[in-house]
Amino acid sequence: MPEFDADRFAEDKYVDYLTDLQQAYKNAFDRMNDRYDSKLVHAIDQEVLNESEPFYEGDGRFRLEVPEDPADRVTSVVVGDEKLQGVLEAYRETVEREIARQFGFDPDEGSATAAE
Repeated sequence: MPEFDADRFAEDKYVDYLTDLQQAYKNAFDRMNDRYDSKLVHAIDQEVLNESEPFYEGDGRFRLEVPEDPADRVTSVVVGDEKLQGVLEAYRETVEREIARQFGFDPDEGSATAAE
């Protein structure tokens, strides 16, 4: 893993950090697949997160932007909007934590530090 550089991540994340991002997404998929309906997790992975964009927010935190209208994109499974939104939000947060871990950040550290 190359040393994390916020500027390089912003400019060329898919060149400099592609392998790390792929591993983080895979780890998130595995975690989600253990907790939720595997067909729904797979649908979100393939039909929504395939066009997501990670951004570094600073202080070891990442934000995952997903495409607009995710409910319109998920066509391979029948799911209610509320359930889809709940699982998608959990998946998005899981990806953000896994990216942070992949780059050596403790994703839970910020909230513990802020409380002190």
